[in-house]
Amino acid sequence: MSAIAPFHIDVPQADLDDLADRLARTRWAEELPTAEVTDGVQRGPVQPGWEYGVPASFVRDLAARWRDAYDWRAQEARINSFPQFTTEIDGQSVHFVHVRSAEPDATPLVLTHGWPNTFVEYLDLVGPLTDPEAHGGAASDAFHVVIPSLPGFGFSGHTRAKGWNAARTADTWAELMGRLGYGRFGAHGNDAGAIVSPELGRRHADRITGVHVNQIFSFPSGDPAELTGLAPEEVEYLTFLQGFVEHAVHDRVQQTQPQTLAHALADSPAGQLAWICQLLGGVPDPDVILTNATIYWLTNTAASSARFYYENHHAEPHGEPTTFPLGLASFAHDFRPLRRFAERDHKNIVSWSEFDRGSHWAAHDAPDLLVDDLRSFFRRVR
Repeated sequence: MSAIAPFHIDVPQADLDDLADRLARTRWAEELPTAEVTDGVQRGPVQPGWEYGVPASFVRDLAARWRDAYDWRAQEARINSFPQFTTEIDGQSVHFVHVRSAEPDATPLVLTHGWPNTFVEYLDLVGPLTDPEAHGGAASDAFHVVIPSLPGFGFSGHTRAKGWNAARTADTWAELMGRLGYGRFGAHGNDAGAIVSPELGRRHADRITGVHVNQIFSFPSGDPAELTGLAPEEVEYLTFLQGFVEHAVHDRVQQTQPQTLAHALADSPAGQLAWICQLLGGVPDPDVILTNATIYWLTNTAASSARFYYENHHAEPHGEPTTFPLGLASFAHDFRPLRRFAERDHKNIVSWSEFDRGSHWAAHDAPDLLVDDLRSFFRRVR
């Protein structure tokens, strides 16, 4: 058994000084000006919005905050208040947060973050999950919480070999939970984590009590018969889905040529910031965005995190539908799966919740709903 070592973040001041210096010397991309015309009269240049991608004004404002007002040391201290560890599994360093509940019968739960988020995605959930009585829940709702950094992301460091896809990551999580003494456990995931977590159920069904996700990635297969009899709201959803896929440029780039883009991201913190803002830009707290950007920058994991998309894109497709207990918490400002396609791929959906608020990053903007749904789902399956 490989050792589990305590981990403490202590970024050299020289690295932070270098980051500030690079931000101060940013050469900004030009941006296409447009003109507002009213009654045939041009009212002056107006910058375009997000239709061309992340606007320069958005990145400039965040970069200025990053350079002049953002306090990494305060964030570093907050992160270090959670017990962190590293271990090596399958030749790869794995960083993780591990907080045991005081409740002896708590359910072990591994939480998997998405891209371009990091393990920071779930830190605000640790208290409510491990100590539910202090946060409006019952003692029976308690969890022992494990939050790993995906291989190639943040403090897990660079991946050192090909093949680090969702299936290999799921096997790694199973090994990690075993090393921590958890024979059976639950899993939750969002974004990339909603790909990894079902893999745990597929590959380690004997150890998984249930899998809870924020997205179910079940789409039309291309068979026209699947599209017969769609209700108007289902057609509307498919139209929305097409727009979402077309917007998700990070998927296409990182699935095909992750290394090409990574050369620019490794050299420019403003570029790294803009790249992750295409998905994180809607998070209401700018310091959440900047903490994630800082972690990617300091660990230089733009390339290795992007390779996760490439590896998944080139992995073998799934075979039979899943049978483990699956629960969905779908939030208002995120894409929602059509249940007919979800039930085609997953034969044991035991919980399906749709909420009228929250986004793709519900752990940040609707944590109360997410925690309540996690509690409700695992009451059913454990």
